[in-house]
Amino acid sequence: MIVPPSSALCLSVLFLLAVSCSADDVDFIYQGFQHANLTLDGSASVLHGGALQLTNDSNRLVGHAFHGSPVRFLEVGGGGRPPSSFSTAFVLDIVTVGSGGGHGLAFVVAPSTVLPGASPEVYLGVLGPTTNGNPANHVLAVEFDTVLDLELNDTNGNHVGVDVNSLVSNVSEPVAYYAGGNAKVPVMLESAQPIQAWIDYDGDSGVLNVTVAPVYVADRPLRPLISTKLDLRPILREEMYVGFSSATGKLASSHYILAWSFRTNGLARSINLRRLPKVPKPRAALSKLVIIKLAAVACAGTLTLIAAAMAILFWLRKRAKLADTLEDWELKHPHRFAYKDLYKATKGFKASELLGAGGFGQVYKGVLRPRCGRDEVAIKRMSAGTTQGMKEFVAEIASLGRMRHRNLVELRGWCKHGQDLFLVYEFMPNGSVDAHLFGTDRRAPLLTWAQRFAVLGGVARGLLYLHEEWEHVVVHRDVKANNVLLGADMGARLGDFGLARLYEHGANHATTRVAGTLGYMAPELTVTSRATTATDVFSFGALLLEVACGRRPVVPPSEATDDSDVILVRWVRACGVDGDLLRAVDPRLEGCYDEGEAKLVLWLGLMCSQARPEARPSMRQVCRYLSGEEALREDAALVFSGADSVEFIGSSLSIAWSSGGTMSAGSVNGGR
Repeated sequence: MIVPPSSALCLSVLFLLAVSCSADDVDFIYQGFQHANLTLDGSASVLHGGALQLTNDSNRLVGHAFHGSPVRFLEVGGGGRPPSSFSTAFVLDIVTVGSGGGHGLAFVVAPSTVLPGASPEVYLGVLGPTTNGNPANHVLAVEFDTVLDLELNDTNGNHVGVDVNSLVSNVSEPVAYYAGGNAKVPVMLESAQPIQAWIDYDGDSGVLNVTVAPVYVADRPLRPLISTKLDLRPILREEMYVGFSSATGKLASSHYILAWSFRTNGLARSINLRRLPKVPKPRAALSKLVIIKLAAVACAGTLTLIAAAMAILFWLRKRAKLADTLEDWELKHPHRFAYKDLYKATKGFKASELLGAGGFGQVYKGVLRPRCGRDEVAIKRMSAGTTQGMKEFVAEIASLGRMRHRNLVELRGWCKHGQDLFLVYEFMPNGSVDAHLFGTDRRAPLLTWAQRFAVLGGVARGLLYLHEEWEHVVVHRDVKANNVLLGADMGARLGDFGLARLYEHGANHATTRVAGTLGYMAPELTVTSRATTATDVFSFGALLLEVACGRRPVVPPSEATDDSDVILVRWVRACGVDGDLLRAVDPRLEGCYDEGEAKLVLWLGLMCSQARPEARPSMRQVCRYLSGEEALREDAALVFSGADSVEFIGSSLSIAWSSGGTMSAGSVNGGR
């Protein structure tokens, strides 16, 4: 029976605080064993430094060490009274030579210092094949076993078990301790490091607790590894002996006890971990590889020197290749990664780590290995040697380096190496919205309506932050499904600020070249060439319709069906004019969507797609519409959308198709 940790702790506290004044109580502590009252047999001995060695690294040994005086556990005559409570703490150390050892040790309560029939190997010197499982043994043992034996139903090859008259444990657990509540930290017995163990038994409640922890853990863990209900009255006699047993087999380890504290009817005294005796560490034999290397040096010194020289030359070349030469402007920007770290993270920018490519270069998946653990990132390698790439890189450093918003992809850092430019982003494990809507990858399943609506709300909040809530106005310039990425929680994050332009609040927008992706570009860009927050709203309108309809903003005539149009906004507007707006909803959803939300998204998409910039809503209004704080006038979305926008997109399509271009989400400048 396993007692809940909270109950076990309470019982232990009550037991440990109740100290009996009986003259029969036993209380001793050994910080070393030079003058200890012990009875030893087998291979057990006390070393010069004070450590108790139960076995050495020889095969098939048995070692016993018991306290020289018996301990009274039952009242004379019995009388039905519960047995005495006891508490013990000790420090063990298991040192193994080679790749593996065995077999472990055990704390033992037995009627005699002589254990009849005791055998080595899996029986740990406690019992043997002829005595294992015999009720007449009257033996309680807590084993610290380092070998897996299936016949004894062992948990694994590194476990603690509670044994009653048999080496088949009543209960066993892999060796570990609880840190900070329920955080379970494994402990390796064969670590050649001291490990402290506590065993407490409450005679009144019949609860046995076993706790372990490495000695570098300052305080005893509050939660025991094992807490089990155990009636010891049938096992214990009036007087019993307490001590340790250990054994080796074909594989051997040296088993040590460094300190021991024991008490009946009270809490065992704490061991001073600073006074633990040292144990001899075995010398590691020369490995076969070392011997081969030494022989090779002796027989072929010249070849070795040549190989070493070539290796040094190769190392120097690789080091020079990975070295960084910083320019003055780079020192002004923090969060810089070393090129060699990015090189290692992407396995040398291996093709297998490539996530995608576009007008500005390639994006690789990388795994950084800081001290705290693995850290997956996306590393954007900009096209080398281009002025455009440098400008975009500096723009992203200036803007994203200080931005923090849950709906924007976080820029972790950057690097410039030669003519190559790198940006390090947080990794989005679920890819882009585009891949989920149009991709063939089974790992990117079709988004449900609830997921789509949540994605649109997240992108809207991200754009609102860029347009109004950050210290500067940032125009994204390339809002599209391929730049909306999904995190592990399927939350939307707007990424790829390679086309971003940073503006001071209230400043006049600088005129730049036309940039963006066809189908998402606002009509006024061909006239003014000025990207504004209104052009981002137009792109977001195209995204709204794309996500709701499951169709790209523009479709080549060869792919258009009879009842559809090559321009998505015109087709959705026609559905609205006909009074059948929901006909535009993605048929792959098979009707599983909220009609009110679907109408809102479609009308809002038309409103954001209006030809006149001043007629489009701001991103703050868009967020209010999507959150239900403000109602959308459907007639306003229908009146102004369509004509000019469709004319602009149609003329752009004619130019693209007449030049032999394809329209599968291609871009005019720099889109991926």
